[in-house]
Amino acid sequence: MAGRLGATSGGCMGADAAEVVVVGGGVMGLATAWELARRGKRPVVLERFARGHREGASHGATRNFNNAYDEEHYLDLLVRAREGWDALGDVGGAPLLRLHGLVTHGDIDLRRIHERLAARGIPAEVLSAGEAHRRWSGMHFDGDVLWSDDAGVVRASDALVEFERRILAAGGDVRWNTPVASIDDRDDGDDGVDIVLADGSRLRAETVVITVGAWSTTLAGGLGLPRLRVTEETPAHFLPNDDAAWPSFNHYVDPVMYPATVYGMPTPGEGVKVGFHRVGDEVDPDARPHVPTHLDALAAYVREWMPGLDAASAVPISCTYTSTDDGAFVLDRRGRIVVGAGFSGHGFKFATGIGATLADLALDESARAAEPFRLPAAR
Repeated sequence: MAGRLGATSGGCMGADAAEVVVVGGGVMGLATAWELARRGKRPVVLERFARGHREGASHGATRNFNNAYDEEHYLDLLVRAREGWDALGDVGGAPLLRLHGLVTHGDIDLRRIHERLAARGIPAEVLSAGEAHRRWSGMHFDGDVLWSDDAGVVRASDALVEFERRILAAGGDVRWNTPVASIDDRDDGDDGVDIVLADGSRLRAETVVITVGAWSTTLAGGLGLPRLRVTEETPAHFLPNDDAAWPSFNHYVDPVMYPATVYGMPTPGEGVKVGFHRVGDEVDPDARPHVPTHLDALAAYVREWMPGLDAASAVPISCTYTSTDDGAFVLDRRGRIVVGAGFSGHGFKFATGIGATLADLALDESARAAEPFRLPAAR
């Protein structure tokens, strides 16, 4: 993500200007720029790292499209996100959103989630543990299971490529290896925002959208962000023992036995991804150790709850989470600067809805995101 100073190449060396600049070229920044392009704008995206980098939270082949929410603001965003993924259509002969279904089980109110989904017309049903095991013999269940066939995975890395392709086709610009040093929303009557790049050059924008993940506090801390905690998370892919089909899944486990909620999904060619949600060590995103943690506990979980996987086959993955204390997203505007932050752990599925919301905020000063997503001073 764009953020702190770093080595540059490909930066803008001369005077430059744009109507809307998006700082940060991960999934949220690219989704926002795509939405702006759909509305006839020509956004400029500035990304600190090279295309395909693995320093943030957006890399990898798959992300859960988990619809098991009971809060109205998340369900509103989910519906908007689904519209966006559907609008992208087929990419490479298949949809970016692959609906192979989701199972949710464990210590959570499944009936409440079922009611909320049904109220939205989202297909879901409650199954007994026995029926669920008959459908997915590689998994163990000890109580009722919520099943929705209107969920699955997003083809994450393919989505990033497609967003960029569509931004460029609409006349926008995506500038990789272009770190940003600072952003100044001028308070002198001038109607522009100065973006200072690490090479000393400047870019003027009418509006700036900041979506820089783990570097949010560094670049947007002056906007009154809530506390953001950056952690290194290490889920892993496990090899299946046979060719049986796998759903995506959420398991709200006993906290005495395991450190956190378990989530996962099949990733073609890599196995089944299994991870604990938000358990990693806090890190400096510029000095991340890339050291796996909790792998023994993860393997123990797989042995107990996923007999269809080889618990000894773990291939860990490293990514960052950037989270608010309550896990709520930040979607708001201050002056001519729009910020989106705190998405890690459950944000990717919402990317097209978040992009649409941030585009609303960028183009309409009177626009507001749902109250739980606003900056603390605006609540």
